[in-house]
Amino acid sequence: MNDKIYHLLNEQVKHEFYSSFLYLSIASYFENVPLDGMMKWFRKQAKEEQEHGMKIYNYINDRNLQVELPAIEKVPSKFKSIQEIFELSLEHEKKVTRWIYDIYDLAVKEKDHATHVFLHWFITEQVEEEKNAQDNVDLIKLVGDDKSALLVLDQDFAKKAD
Repeated sequence: MNDKIYHLLNEQVKHEFYSSFLYLSIASYFENVPLDGMMKWFRKQAKEEQEHGMKIYNYINDRNLQVELPAIEKVPSKFKSIQEIFELSLEHEKKVTRWIYDIYDLAVKEKDHATHVFLHWFITEQVEEEKNAQDNVDLIKLVGDDKSALLVLDQDFAKKAD
């Protein structure tokens, strides 16, 4: 594996753990609102992001390289609205997709076939993540200021978290 790909993979480990921290921060917000279904769903998302980071961590080690863990930036902890949170989540997933595509494109260019194949799972996963995030934004916009609808939606999030 060349140094550029190695560097980007290490950065992606950071991005995945940042995602986990971001979703934990959001979960804390929902725990204090309280909207327990959304809290549980974001906790589940946080765990998944950590698992994604570990997949890349293990892959780097499997390639006989040592993982270099960059510092993780502070995640936001104050949010103006539920809609802002879900829009933030969608935009973040789009950024993650772009970062994965950047590594993938470089792997193709550098003929790093192992990394190229490894990233297929992440590309498929990001399609799912972006769809879920977009669906969530659409649902939040649909319920608007209707508190009863929000409570029903929260129950649906609880079911999705199980």
